[in-house]
Amino acid sequence: MAKLGIDLGGTNVRAALLEEDVLSEIHSIPVNKTNGRDSVLEQIVTLVEQFEKDTLEGIGIGVPSYVDIDQGIVYDTVNLPGWDAVPLKAIIESKFHLPVSVNNDANCFALGEKYYGKGKPYSSLVGITLGTGVGAGIIINGQLYAGQNCGAGEIGALPYRDRDYEFYAGGSFFTEIHKTTAREAFEMSKQGDKKALKIFNAYGHHLGELIKLVLLTYDPEAIILGGSISNAWKYFSESMTTSLHQFLFKQYIKNLKIEVSSLDNAGIYGAAHLVGN
Repeated sequence: MAKLGIDLGGTNVRAALLEEDVLSEIHSIPVNKTNGRDSVLEQIVTLVEQFEKDTLEGIGIGVPSYVDIDQGIVYDTVNLPGWDAVPLKAIIESKFHLPVSVNNDANCFALGEKYYGKGKPYSSLVGITLGTGVGAGIIINGQLYAGQNCGAGEIGALPYRDRDYEFYAGGSFFTEIHKTTAREAFEMSKQGDKKALKIFNAYGHHLGELIKLVLLTYDPEAIILGGSISNAWKYFSESMTTSLHQFLFKQYIKNLKIEVSSLDNAGIYGAAHLVGN
């Protein structure tokens, strides 16, 4: 039996089958926000209908939001209007008569890395997604720790400087401070543009400060970076490392492993892994 994983983002919703640790039949469509909650729900239903239901063990869904994991209710979803309190589990289960599990998308990323990616060797890790926002999923003793409100990894919302960590380690650092995008800065850096390289040098410092926070709160064996900004690793890793070497507790840095995800669709892997676990 296969598991269906769905990754609901603010821009796209993607789905794929997971069978014998391999993803197949990957589908992706742009999120339609015109009718708020209902139009996005219809898109999820349309995606599921593209798969053969008789072969499915269940459906796992990752969402950029807080979740009542037991009830599968999604609260205050980022960038999706009308998603204030959506009983997603009940809606999809009643439609397809299959078990449905719902969790935060960063948690799904961490699960994907732990069981199918670079997190396999580690019993404790933090997976950090760097994109428009900043999210984190926490694995402790081989198990996902989500917290009572599925918010245990919301480190981006913690205060930092005059804003929060998400502002300085996410997309806003590029758009709000430097009036560009992470993608544009990445492309310019590949061409040796000095201004873009300087931007990533500053970004690496802020990310290093965020990693210090992770070390002091979770003290994991490994941190695995994902999300679109992680593609620019070579341009910010040096300044990030410099920031980390200024950390008071040197043994933390000596023991820590920092990896960049090489797993395509880690969030879908993790969403599918929710099924039966």
